[in-house]
Amino acid sequence: MNLLIRVKSTKTHDIYNYMDGPLKNLLVVDLTRVLVGPYCTMILSDLGARVIKVEAPEIGDDSRKFGPFIKDYSAYFMSLNRGKESIALNLKNTDDKKIFDKILSKADILVENFKPGTLEKWGYGWNDVNKKYPKLIYASASGFGQTGPLKELPAYDMVVQGMGGLMSVTGQPNSEPTRVGTSIGDITAGLFTAIGINAALYDRQKTGKGMYIDVSMLDCQIAILENAIARYLAKNEIPKPMGSRHPSIAPFEAFKTKDSHIIIAAGNDRLFEKLCELLAMPEMSKDPKFSNNLSRSKNMDELKNILEKKLVSRSTSEWVKDMEKEKIPCGPIFNIKEAVENPQVDARNMIVKAFHKEIGDFKLAGNPIKMSSYKDEKTRGDIPDLDEHREKILKEFN
Repeated sequence: MNLLIRVKSTKTHDIYNYMDGPLKNLLVVDLTRVLVGPYCTMILSDLGARVIKVEAPEIGDDSRKFGPFIKDYSAYFMSLNRGKESIALNLKNTDDKKIFDKILSKADILVENFKPGTLEKWGYGWNDVNKKYPKLIYASASGFGQTGPLKELPAYDMVVQGMGGLMSVTGQPNSEPTRVGTSIGDITAGLFTAIGINAALYDRQKTGKGMYIDVSMLDCQIAILENAIARYLAKNEIPKPMGSRHPSIAPFEAFKTKDSHIIIAAGNDRLFEKLCELLAMPEMSKDPKFSNNLSRSKNMDELKNILEKKLVSRSTSEWVKDMEKEKIPCGPIFNIKEAVENPQVDARNMIVKAFHKEIGDFKLAGNPIKMSSYKDEKTRGDIPDLDEHREKILKEFN
């Protein structure tokens, strides 16, 4: 199977364009910038779609100026925009709008993350576009969505982490407000937008019509609160930060060892019995305070103290080795270097490479979706410079 279409370049490298995948032959017009939108369109690209990234002239995607940098090129931007084509267009300019219309007329999907109302001002709101291109799927990802009292306000990741309740349950008890260590507000919205787009593609097969998808970053934070929101709605309890603990399962947290910490996630009574046997304290699993998950959850502090008295006698790696033999869910706490270099991560092809004509090969995170019909290639599409594909696109769509 030919995984990548290659177009010969005048450089010393072949330009890698489109991945082979279930979305092959679909054209995505990408009007997004920074993270939420580019993350969504990166997923679509990894699944085989062709993505034309339309950027503001001279400025481009804001994230082109975000660090870290390699030879003045943003590693942040490169990690999210591999395999896309770039053309710079000013959608307020008549000539540029004509070019954009020609591209849009051939597109299957439009993704944008402007503040609500912006594209309407330029003549590219959903109602205008749907009249011209009734089969087009149009997805908008924004901070607060297209409706509601906050719809016109801008939002960044940490704003919705805070307003969505996530920061209220993150961190140690009594700690200052703590942001989740990745931009989960943007990323969840990017994921939900990609899910919505794929559902709309299936619907279009049945109806022949496109549809509008409205995804709010704040909505997505509410959607992923799982235990916290269930606890409040069912019991009227307001959850608080618990460090590494799970509010409903024990033992399910980080424990001190001789040299660091170990994560132990004994998610049911049988696993707890196995853990007690391994720690040479089988009687503990018969103790009424610890014999079932409900009782253990009520006595988490005492449970942790007892377990750590045993666990501090040996190193994390020694405990992990023994627990893995018994199939007790556990693991060390890796830093990013250790996580990226984990043989399991390598075996799953989760570190891949793309090519930039000035930098050369650039390593980045791979696609976690593995599909039996398509090979998970180790090389992704090239990283575009601003307006790099203008001539190619104009020739094709003129």
